Amino acid sequence: MFAYILRRLALMVPTILGIMLITFVIVQFAPGGPVERVLAQLQGQGEGSLSRVTGGAGDLGGAARATSGGGETNARYRGAQGLDPAFIKKLEQQFGFDKPAPERFLKMIWDYARFDFGNSYFRDVSVLQLIRERLPVSISLGLWMTLISYAISIPLGIRKAVRDGSRFDLWTSGVVIVGYAIPSFLFGIALIILFAGGSFLQIFPLRGLTSENFDTLSLWGKAVDYAWHMALPLTALVLGAFATSTLLTKNSFLDEIRKQYVLTARMKGLSERRVLYGHVFRNAMLIVIAGFPAAFISAFFTGSLLIETIFSLDGLGLLSFTSIVGRDYPVVFATLYIFSLVGLAVNLLSDLMYTWIDPRIDFSARGT
Repeated sequence: MFAYILRRLALMVPTILGIMLITFVIVQFAPGGPVERVLAQLQGQGEGSLSRVTGGAGDLGGAARATSGGGETNARYRGAQGLDPAFIKKLEQQFGFDKPAPERFLKMIWDYARFDFGNSYFRDVSVLQLIRERLPVSISLGLWMTLISYAISIPLGIRKAVRDGSRFDLWTSGVVIVGYAIPSFLFGIALIILFAGGSFLQIFPLRGLTSENFDTLSLWGKAVDYAWHMALPLTALVLGAFATSTLLTKNSFLDEIRKQYVLTARMKGLSERRVLYGHVFRNAMLIVIAGFPAAFISAFFTGSLLIETIFSLDGLGLLSFTSIVGRDYPVVFATLYIFSLVGLAVNLLSDLMYTWIDPRIDFSARGT
């Protein structure tokens, strides 16, 4: 097993390199960029935008005021007409685009290997600080949503499998189908209307992870305040997430219950509970665990993007989206790098959980 873990860790390196390389190449061909964004702001908003974007550098401001009097200057930038070529070159140097693409990629990989993500293009703060500030929100949403949805779906799926075809199975299937069909952000909007002062009750807060007086509260008060703020977004996420894992658990248990070894165990006089949790559970849960990494990553990032927007929760999903729209490439690549590492680590953890649940599985015997 130790050799298998080492192989998986070694494979993470080319995987990360491939992900970053493909993304880097796509970005090179994507229309627009940080330089074009600055030029568009200069053309549309004048000198005031320059001080916000470039930090008020006086030499760049002087270059911006100069004009070349023609459209022959740096024609590859739309909106560059009338700006001094020297100013545009300084912008390229500021964003690092004065170097060839391979050199920029190699430097980025070297820096990221040391977890040096540099500074945001358009925020006067380091990328690591931006991620650190928003990480608690994403961890809270992703971790709690995954744990709560699995805590609901696994017992519910087992119960549905045991009582397959009963009235309980039928009406819970209706609830599951509704949860699967309606997106989580629609649940979020409905919860806001009903319980967050939208049109009816105002029981829960509409924004933020904690209250303004959070630091002055007692330990119990902090826990209650945190749960109070997380109630609606977590409810919206769980209602839209537990359906798939519930049906997966039910079908997996049904498949195992009908196998010969279960009939043999019952013929030996074992109780139904002993058969279910002593024999069926270990085998049936393997396929459920296989879906854990995708569920966790989805909850950690993509699944919570709209929820973060609706409930004004400033997490990594919202940060990544706004950075992509705003062409803030250091933030885009840094979050991609971190999510890729987390995804690969969670997949390895999933394999280790396989062996913990069923010791008969031996990944070390595999060639890869």
